[in-house]
Amino acid sequence: MVGSLQTKQILREVPFFHLLMKSKHFTALLFGQIFSLLGSSITNVILPIVVLQVSKSTAMMGTVMAIYMLPFVILLPFSGVLVDKMNKVKIMFVVDIVRFFLMMILAVFAFMEQLNMMYLFILMFIMGTMDSFFQPAYSAVRAKVFTKDIRNAANSMTQVSVQALRIFGPIIGGVIVTSFSAAWGFGIDALTYIISLFFLFSLRSLSFQKPTEIKGQKNSLKQDFFEGIVVLKQESWLWITILAFSLINIFSGGIIRILIPWLINIYYEYDPVVYGLVLSASGAGAIVCGLVFGLRKEWKKRGLLAYIGVAVSGLALLLMPFVSSVSLLMVCMFLEGAGIMLFGLIWETSLQELVPEEKFGRVASLDMLGSFSLLPVGYLVTGWLAEGIGEIFTLVSFSIVIVFISVLVMFNKGIRNFN
Repeated sequence: MVGSLQTKQILREVPFFHLLMKSKHFTALLFGQIFSLLGSSITNVILPIVVLQVSKSTAMMGTVMAIYMLPFVILLPFSGVLVDKMNKVKIMFVVDIVRFFLMMILAVFAFMEQLNMMYLFILMFIMGTMDSFFQPAYSAVRAKVFTKDIRNAANSMTQVSVQALRIFGPIIGGVIVTSFSAAWGFGIDALTYIISLFFLFSLRSLSFQKPTEIKGQKNSLKQDFFEGIVVLKQESWLWITILAFSLINIFSGGIIRILIPWLINIYYEYDPVVYGLVLSASGAGAIVCGLVFGLRKEWKKRGLLAYIGVAVSGLALLLMPFVSSVSLLMVCMFLEGAGIMLFGLIWETSLQELVPEEKFGRVASLDMLGSFSLLPVGYLVTGWLAEGIGEIFTLVSFSIVIVFISVLVMFNKGIRNFN
């Protein structure tokens, strides 16, 4: 009995176990997203393979991703403001229902062997529209649930879970498309959205602060939008990082979404299951980094540490065209995942610390807008540039730019000294 009590006490003192015992809302949010992201991680492997099979073109893959990002970018300035005024949990609930039907339609077309590029363009456009509302709402709910006493452990455990799915999801996706068909993968993705809804229902009791308004007056969308900008301008770490990642994401997004699938499936001529394994290594690296990060309540020099992670990620991508063995490709992606995870955890915790709850939705949308606004152009440029000057040369050039930007940002005093 004494030993049992001691064991329970030890578990309570471990940040991750303490977290699950303390916050039922965190547990519901975590498991809801685990199931939702499991399906998405399967689709993320299957979709590039399907596009390449249908079109035989990296340019078309770039076009698909650009169409997905276009409504995402256009709507973000407004969706973040609307999210602050509405019930965030209800927004997530409605979006997951729509995404369920979208994936079911995609699965049906795939089973009937009727998939073509026009259908993919339309469905990805609608999916991007849904995500423009879901992502700010999800970020705001996390900021509400991840209170100060559990913040580091909560962010770490969430990201570790996401990266675990990046290990198993791509493997499952590769096996499905190799052994069965893409249609089965899309159908599984649809099912996971229904399971996610069950957990989201447990969050309905959450209440949120509404934006403050002068009595008798209502702020316009423009005023609400600029209030978010004011929050960002108060801290150099925030606005410099958003500006830097508006460029970094162009190059890293093009590499991960377009050039890596080409490198593994076309250049090295590996089976889809190998592509899944290589992507899974990125998840493994992120998990290791996330576990280490979550075991400490405080990290020093977080700005410098974050951009060291970005530089490591860029160097890992730079090496990939020069190693052909599966094991070395997996090592490169392991380092890429660890580096990006380190940055992501520091960035997420800093937002939750610095941004007021009632303004979090619009600030999160501004973050996404700044970071992702040029991604549609980036995807298009990557696809067409790769076909024009060569995929390998494009991959190497983009990787060098990522490293250069991350090193350049570290020379800024505000970044170096951010704790």
